[in-house]
Order: sequence, then structure tokens, then C-alpha cells
Amino acid sequence: MSIGYACLALGVPETKIGAVIKKNASEKKLLELTEANLEALENLIEYNIRSGIRLFRISSDLIPFGSSPVNKLPWWEIFKERLEQIGARALAAGMRLSMHPGQYTVLNSPRLEVVENAILDLAYHARVLDGLGAGPEHKIVLHLGGVYDDRQAALRRFADHYRLLDHKIKRRLIIENDERLYDIEAVLEVGRALGIPVVFDNLHHQINPPQVVRSEREWVRLCRETWADSDGPQKIHYSQQAIGKRPGAHTDTIYIQEFMAFYDALGQDKPDIMLEVKDKNLSAVKCINCTRPEKGIKALEREWSFYKYRVLESSQSIYCEIRELLKDKDAYPAVEFYSLIEAALRRKVDPGEAVNAALHVWGYFKDRATEEERKTFAKSLAGFQAGTISLKALKGRLYRMAEKYDRPYLLSSYYFVL
Repeated sequence: MSIGYACLALGVPETKIGAVIKKNASEKKLLELTEANLEALENLIEYNIRSGIRLFRISSDLIPFGSSPVNKLPWWEIFKERLEQIGARALAAGMRLSMHPGQYTVLNSPRLEVVENAILDLAYHARVLDGLGAGPEHKIVLHLGGVYDDRQAALRRFADHYRLLDHKIKRRLIIENDERLYDIEAVLEVGRALGIPVVFDNLHHQINPPQVVRSEREWVRLCRETWADSDGPQKIHYSQQAIGKRPGAHTDTIYIQEFMAFYDALGQDKPDIMLEVKDKNLSAVKCINCTRPEKGIKALEREWSFYKYRVLESSQSIYCEIRELLKDKDAYPAVEFYSLIEAALRRKVDPGEAVNAALHVWGYFKDRATEEERKTFAKSLAGFQAGTISLKALKGRLYRMAEKYDRPYLLSSYYFVL
């Protein structure tokens, strides 16, 4: 069983996937951007390997305008060796990859041009995974689409258009329940009829449940029956509802006690779990650490090195409580550790605590700073205390100092990203 995240990573340098607007998409720009994005993907893969993350969704923006006539380059040939190199690294580490086309990839649309574009987009996603050398267990996730005032006709169109797809797409395609139109029971019916594996999304299910009442564990079991051996391990999506926001809005982080209740309720046959959450890799590492106690206290100490200054700027008392918690080197209080971090991050940043944290960070280079830098920092700190400079601006100055004086410990800290 693997736990992973989607597309982007927080606090990991040189992993941004870039984009370009249509009018600027020259051949030269597309080549430069594709090369840079592949470098970013490789950095993401390397980060995932170091962090023990074995499930990862690749951004659909990897190849700019990859399925559009705007990009006329045979990118799959130009970057063939690069793709193979990156894929080999991921696969050798046992990493499972996936992709998820966006909301405009609609296979059951009544408009022919929309369907044609959807098929082109699915072909693009399959070509990326093929180029990486990934087998059929590395999947492409798709929703069924719209209803268009006639649900049964829409479902028939999905089936008809699915049958038109190339085998290279079909062998990767998996379908997911959504939060408005097609609940898990409807998607299961389609999956069984067409032989397509079904992904259970817990938050979509909570918002759009079928009339038939079953436990989440039972729905996951029924979905598992649609997965053949060649499809690899069953995969589900997990997220949590952000309080006070529109239905389906994801939380900033996966709250660990709620996740562990869901995880434990699944029983022994655990599927791969793709987290859909704003803090991406941070929640993935959190959930991995809490479900694998054999990692030991060093895993939590490493995590604390990333979080501690961000916790300190919200609550010195929680900061001290966590330090005390980690003193027992024979224990592994992972859930309690992350629960305390969550409690700190839910608090508003306290200005006094923020100054304390900033001074701790400043301490890493204050002895090497120039006189001008010392004056500038003192002025920025005073401006923050007076309310004339934002905390973001103050931390931005500290980040630039960490870059200048080459402090990797600080540059990888979540102090600058949360």
C-alpha cells in the first residue's frame, strides 16, 4: 500500500512546472519550457524517493500544449531519452505514477469537437506515461462527464466514445465518482459494463452519495472487484472538506486523526491512497509516517526540523510541548506529534511569537551578515512590529539571506512555505 500526492511539492526547490500563454508559445519557448519541466519532474521524483513516497500524480502541464495543435513539436521523440531516464529512476524505486486530465476533457459531450479534443488529450497523457516506460498499472483518471439533460443518453455516449479509444489509452483509463452528477454506484455500473477500473473518492462520495447506503469500506471493496491484476493495486482518492468553504473544497492539510480513522476502517486490504490536499507532499509524508511505525523517532525528528520555526511563530507553548514529546527516543508518538503541529498551524500567527521565530532564523547568519544587512534586518523587524511591514516581507528578506549565505537547513524549512 502506498500513499501519495498530486502534481506539485511544497518546500522543494526547482520543482515548479512552468506554463506559457498561447501567443508566446514559439518553438524555442516550447522546447525550453519542456526541458525545464522535465528537470522539475526529475527533481520531484528524487524528492519522492528520499521521502519514501511511492505514489505520485504527474501534472498534465508537463508538456506545454501537449495535446494542442499549438505544439507541433514531436516532443516524445526529441525528449525520448530524457523521459526514459526519468521513468527508469521512478520505476526502479517502485514508484507508481498517474495523471488526471482537467475538467475540459469530457468524453461524453454531445459536441463532436469536444470529444475529439478529449481523445487527443487522453492520447497525450498516455504518450507521457508510455514515454516514461510505465506499464498499464500507471493510470489516467477520468470523470464520466456531464448529463446534458439526458442522463442515459450521456452514459451511452460515454460507452460509445470509450470504445473508440486506442488500446494504449484504454489499458490506463480508470473512472472516478464526482461530487455532483455521477455517484459511486453509477460509476461502478459503467465500470463493470465496460471493464474499466473504478476509483472511489471519499469526499465526492460524502457530497454526492447514492441512494443505496453502504459503508465506505464496502464501497471500496466493490470498487476493488473492478481492478484486474494487470491494473496493479487498487487506488482511491482521499481528501477532507474545508470548513466554511464550498462543498468539495480541500483542506489545507490532511488532519491526521480523521485520516487514521478512515485508514483503520478500511481493514487489512489497504488500497493505494492518493491524497488531494493543498499542502501536497507535506500531508503525504505525514500520513506515511503515521501508518508506518517502523520508521522510528528519527523520522519525526527530521520532520520537526522542517516545521519547528513555523510552529514557533504561532505558539511557543506547543513548540516546547513537541520538543518534550520527542525526548523519549524509544517512543513513536507520530499521531500526537502531527496533531500538535496541526493545532499550532490552526492558530493565527502571534506577532510576538513571530518576532521570536524570525530572530531564531536570523541567528543562522547574523555573524556573517554585513553591517548594512544588520541595519536592514533591524529596520524590517521594527517595521513589522509597528505594522508598516508585513510578515511575508520580513520572511522574504530572511529567505534571501538564507539563499545568499547558503543555509540548506533553512531553505528546506516549512517556515517559508506555510
